[in-house]
Amino acid sequence: MNKLLIIEDDQALSSTLARRLTKQGFECVQCHDVSNGLLMARQFMPSHILLDMKIADHNGLTLIKPLRQYLPKVKMVLLTGYASIATAVEAIRLGADNYLAKPVDTQTLLNALAAEVEPEVQAEFTEQPLSPKRLEWEHIQQVLANNNGNVSETARVLGMHRRTLQRKLLKSR
Repeated sequence: MNKLLIIEDDQALSSTLARRLTKQGFECVQCHDVSNGLLMARQFMPSHILLDMKIADHNGLTLIKPLRQYLPKVKMVLLTGYASIATAVEAIRLGADNYLAKPVDTQTLLNALAAEVEPEVQAEFTEQPLSPKRLEWEHIQQVLANNNGNVSETARVLGMHRRTLQRKLLKSR
């Protein structure tokens, strides 16, 4: 049986995912914070992990490397309500196998958990260029990631007022 660890701070979503995936043959265990996520990974030894990108005040990206070091063969899927190309690239670079935006349907989730990891991640290009707003959002997310989520430092690097940056981040949710 496949063992799935769900690291998600939204307990209602976590329970829903566990119910849906238990029906699909997974033995599911849930945890709702970063420290318990690492502890449960060591105790439960999952074959699959669903990892939320934003866990309370922590960034789920910081868990990818320690989880991957301890469980090198685990299938790890990052879930986020804050999807961007920059964070997807960063998640894959750090060791996640897949990256999905919330909300996600059961079939998409199952496909991501079952997918074989490609030796090279190939980007899919669309013929339409990114809009200026989307391009700005991607750039802001990249700079924010480079500054470990520090909004004040990101605003300084981008040459904008901190409140302006906060408004832009809130608008894009």
